[in-house]
Amino acid sequence: MSNPDPISVFRTEAAECLELIEAGLLDLTRDLSDRAQVDAVFRGLHTLKGSGAMFGFDALAAFTHHCETAFDRVRKGDVPATQELVSAVLAAQDHMRALLDSPNGNHDDASASLLDALHRAVNGSSAAAAAANGPALKEFRLRFSLPANSMVNGTNPLALLDELRDLGDCRITADAASIPAFETLDPTEIHLTWNATLKTEHGRTEIEDVFIFVMDEMKLDITEIVTETPAALVAPPVPKPANASDPAQVADAKQGKNAQNENVRVPAERLDELMDRVGELVIAQSRLYQLATSSIDIGLRAVSEDIERLSGELRDTTMVLRMVPINQLFGRFRRLVHDLARETGKQIELVTEGESTEVDKGVIERLTDPLVHLVRNSCDHGLETPEERLANGKPAAGRVTLSAHQSGGEVTITIRDDGRGINRERVRAKAEANGLVAPGAQLSDQELLQLIFQPGFSTAQQVTNLSGRGVGMDVVKKSVEALRGSINVTSQPGEGSIISLSIPLTLAIIDGLLVRVGTGCYVIPLSAVEECLELSVEQDMRSRGRSFISLRDSLVPFLRLRDLFRTGTPPDPHQKVVVISTGDERVGLVVDQIIGDHQTVIKSMSKLHHDVVTFSGATILGDGSVALILDVSHLVHVGQNQEAQLRAAG
Repeated sequence: MSNPDPISVFRTEAAECLELIEAGLLDLTRDLSDRAQVDAVFRGLHTLKGSGAMFGFDALAAFTHHCETAFDRVRKGDVPATQELVSAVLAAQDHMRALLDSPNGNHDDASASLLDALHRAVNGSSAAAAAANGPALKEFRLRFSLPANSMVNGTNPLALLDELRDLGDCRITADAASIPAFETLDPTEIHLTWNATLKTEHGRTEIEDVFIFVMDEMKLDITEIVTETPAALVAPPVPKPANASDPAQVADAKQGKNAQNENVRVPAERLDELMDRVGELVIAQSRLYQLATSSIDIGLRAVSEDIERLSGELRDTTMVLRMVPINQLFGRFRRLVHDLARETGKQIELVTEGESTEVDKGVIERLTDPLVHLVRNSCDHGLETPEERLANGKPAAGRVTLSAHQSGGEVTITIRDDGRGINRERVRAKAEANGLVAPGAQLSDQELLQLIFQPGFSTAQQVTNLSGRGVGMDVVKKSVEALRGSINVTSQPGEGSIISLSIPLTLAIIDGLLVRVGTGCYVIPLSAVEECLELSVEQDMRSRGRSFISLRDSLVPFLRLRDLFRTGTPPDPHQKVVVISTGDERVGLVVDQIIGDHQTVIKSMSKLHHDVVTFSGATILGDGSVALILDVSHLVHVGQNQEAQLRAAG
């Protein structure tokens, strides 16, 4: 196996570091006095600068150095943390991503503009303090030696010395006493020891931060020189070297190493490849099961049962590997809402709930764009200005809530705002003007609200750079339906809107209920199945006019799949009804036979069948034949529409 590309590893770690910096900055906007977040942002900037210099991203390191210096001054209390400073560093953080992605590009103009804004934010709050109090200088004596293999591991000693000089007036001399004879010298190893005298306004922590990446294995002595009188210099006790054998430090170091060993980075494509192999194994296991059930060999049946158990456990383990907490998705919207608030002049509070809910990584990736559009719409269309909210008796700050919860094999993601709500009269007028509905046509409230997902539909009174062009909501619905999900809208005038997305937890392998209709086999996702009932010939005949079945004092509409699929074969005398549901809506599916549960490996439909909305995919059975997977959301919608039409007909 080839070693991973160091530059690729650095880019991945730098991207994670930038996310942590952004999270810390956004937390600071809520409480500018939060010292822990100031320290966290500083550490992130310092790490990014040092790593960038180590891997040759000099432009990134040089630019980040200015932001690090600004937060170092905040950390020392020289300047206060302000909204202007946080916004300037947030904009600079975006520029750091550009320097990371294209280090050889021409970024000079953008860098100069952002640094100018950063200096204004810092100097505007520190000019008076700087004029009144000059920085107090301290003097340190240092003696240090780096690990012998530092250069092999990517450390540049000269860069560390330059970084030390950046802290103040620094004089450095090299001690070559430990260099071996030429015949035994290894040019890749470091044998020098350095002595330095440093006059700086910084403290011991900032000096140690210079060596943060080699601290665990190097020798470092730092002595502060305290001047009591012009004639006397008194040195405090020499601290322990950084590699001193302190039991507490050793225990902490071991604990840190163990914590690091708990997580392993695996490229996403390897997980996808593993899932493909597990899918093939599940299909092969299904074939083995069919052969075993038709055989009288008891040993073969025993092996088949073991393989079925092991493949099921392997499937579940692989599925867990692909699951990621949805806070990875929700966390991206903090910055989006922050920027939208500044752009629209509104006060917006983002609340997230259910961040620990886990979803397949493939679902997370494909949900990002739809959720971005829905959140932008809530902030731009839904929420009012502070003046409007105060006039209506609401708090000046509007609230957008992102929540997630799991129910069976689905996860429901809700975007809720406490804004003005959807204006139904304006929606109807726009729909009639666009020819989507006939003037005066009777529409249910849900049918009216679903019109906002029509292509080109927008009720915005003016076009902005955020919305108003009628592009996006139709794409949102198509994206959700491509995930075999559904989207639902509710809204109360003056109280806000709620948009709920119901999405399968995974797109790869599901548990299904295999049924027969006519001569064909179909799969119903087991997570949507509530119960199965017998449909007698008498019940079937009585319900020919109105397709309802009585289920515990409630009427549930049902669909005859035989009629829907036009099988052309006579009905089975012992038909079954499979009751399925999405959310609070239920519908029954009449089938000829329930074959049993089936581990279903989902295969996408071909491009020729992308308009067939009744099916969400296909799977391969043990005998090599193909079974279509029913789209539960679509069938429930059809059943509910059928019920509404029958009720309207009286």
